[in-house]
Amino acid sequence: MKSNLQRKQLDKKLSAYKAAQTVNMPINGWVKAIRTTIGMSLEQLGNKLNVSKQNIRNIEEREQDGNITIKSLRDVANAMDMDLVYALVPKDENLEALIARKAEKLAKEIVMRTTQTMALEDQENGKERLLEAIEERKQEIIHNLPKMLWD
Repeated sequence: MKSNLQRKQLDKKLSAYKAAQTVNMPINGWVKAIRTTIGMSLEQLGNKLNVSKQNIRNIEEREQDGNITIKSLRDVANAMDMDLVYALVPKDENLEALIARKAEKLAKEIVMRTTQTMALEDQENGKERLLEAIEERKQEIIHNLPKMLWD
């Protein structure tokens, strides 16, 4: 049950970032948007980082293209007296919901494979029993978190 406790603790931490999913990056990237909004020139930011203004322009272009490193963003943030906030946030409501969705999909695949084999042998189950079997397998997958859940 250690992993269940870990998921709940991490879900609690990640919930603070959930609202950030709805924030879109400015069209020219955060670095340029913030730099220009606070009135900092390319040269001033470059001086703080001991690089040329062309290097700052390259940093802004790399951010806009999605090719910037976390280290570069952290360095720029520090130079502008800001913090870099970084997180991976589930597309689902939380980690529990992500795991449940993946577990249900896998459970359906497993149960349906078995059902097809049983149908060929004239041992087919009814719809209600199929739903029960899927739910049982789903709970087993959630409990055990097999590696194949992420294949």
